[in-house]
Amino acid sequence: MNGRKIRVVIAGKGGVGKTTLTALLAYTFSRQGTHVLAVDGDPQSNLAATLGISPTHPILPLSEQKVYIQEKIGGNPGRGGFMVLNPDTADVVERFGIPAGERIRLLVMGGVQNAGSGCLCPEYTLLSTIFANAGSLPDEVILLDTPAGLEHFGRAVAQGFNLALIVTDESYNARAVARDLCRLARQCGIQDVVLVINRMPPSSDMKKIREEMADIFQKTWILPQDSCIPRYEPSVKPVVEQHCPIMEKIEGLARYMLQSG
Repeated sequence: MNGRKIRVVIAGKGGVGKTTLTALLAYTFSRQGTHVLAVDGDPQSNLAATLGISPTHPILPLSEQKVYIQEKIGGNPGRGGFMVLNPDTADVVERFGIPAGERIRLLVMGGVQNAGSGCLCPEYTLLSTIFANAGSLPDEVILLDTPAGLEHFGRAVAQGFNLALIVTDESYNARAVARDLCRLARQCGIQDVVLVINRMPPSSDMKKIREEMADIFQKTWILPQDSCIPRYEPSVKPVVEQHCPIMEKIEGLARYMLQSG
């Protein structure tokens, strides 16, 4: 990768396949010899299972790591108090990264109540700092799987990330959310925004969708329906190992990300 670091936000309406795409890209990059940090920023925390981590593996999200929060931020989680607002979090991956495959580590962030609403709680401060300082983390590629909005950690994400993949399917509601998320990403300062249209059946009117999105997104990437995904869910490992049809498009998207990163 010639020393370049790629920091990617993956966003979209719930249910469009953000977590699946995150895991597929993580395995694709890792198989190319790249070290990947997959960050689960969605409070539902499904990325571990999608990467193939056993459901019995104990995972305590960072937002609940009270000792670490106290060490880095001070204050009392949920109670306020004196806090360090720009802590050194360079050790976070080494301390809490979970092996998820060869050259892949998972970092589970967890949820923060009232995030983005003027909250200055220790948990929010910690997660914001990690996002903002993503560029200093050692992994060559960081993939951030998010809930639907970018508002909660918008400024921090803008500081630490340089590419946004906005995921949609062919439905009107998902496309409307994608347009709004593109606007939010650019407001946050992320200029390289790519539309990923997921689970597209062969009969879809792609010309109409392309025309609708042409003035909004710099690039559109289409991922076809693939029966391998529901067959093997929640894990994508068999999809990758058997090189199911979708993998050709995923590998192409990874190459594009490397070239534009």
